[in-house]
Amino acid sequence: MRIKKHVLLTVLSLALAAQAQAQTHTTAPAASTGGTLVIVPAFGEVKHANDEATVTFAVEEQDKDRAAATARVNQKMKQGTEIVRREDAQAELKTVGYYTYPVYPEVPDVPRPVMKQAARRVPIGWRVGQYLEVKTRNLQSLPKTVAAAQKVVNLNGIDYHLSPELSKRLDDERIAATYRNLTERIGSIARAMGRNAGDAVIDTVDFEGSGNYAGGPEAAPAPMMRMAAKQADAAEMPEPSFEPGETTLQMRLVGKVKFR
Repeated sequence: MRIKKHVLLTVLSLALAAQAQAQTHTTAPAASTGGTLVIVPAFGEVKHANDEATVTFAVEEQDKDRAAATARVNQKMKQGTEIVRREDAQAELKTVGYYTYPVYPEVPDVPRPVMKQAARRVPIGWRVGQYLEVKTRNLQSLPKTVAAAQKVVNLNGIDYHLSPELSKRLDDERIAATYRNLTERIGSIARAMGRNAGDAVIDTVDFEGSGNYAGGPEAAPAPMMRMAAKQADAAEMPEPSFEPGETTLQMRLVGKVKFR
């Protein structure tokens, strides 16, 4: 009897262990995802070669006689403007930043009464200058145009960018690319949740990037600086080397998606 009872207890123990193991491997029921609201960020960008440039030329003269300095600036700016118009008839020209200010001698670093020091501040000369902005889409001939103008005026800066027409066209492509990324991410999220992409209903699409209405930082133009270099001989002025580069337009949107 004892042997039979021992065998019975062994069989019962094995059965209970098998039942416990079966319960351990039983998959828990999946959580319900009906009515779930999902926040989906999406990104898109387009790249394109720059098709427009804004070139800044500068003229600056210094003389003891203010009228003499002004006359030379006016003459050089007129000559430079005529050269640019001759080389690039389609360019848009705008003169900006005319300035005139006195030049004072250096004051020794010795304490002096304020009134006496102010009385001795007599200008020793005048500095006069002016800037010329040239906007053009003739990028192929731009080095030749700049080289011709540099015989008279200084090159102060150059900024390559997209024209308004091209920016508008690329904006359509940027929106399409960003929305396409949204739909792709929705499909990936649906598969991860064990749902069909067709069960997802887009509730809201925020093209400002979840309330980011400030916009991205734009490249600021380089500050204008005085040109101190002397004019090179006209016959020795080689053409500068320019690379227009490209501009990347980016967009971020946030979509609210609800699963049925």
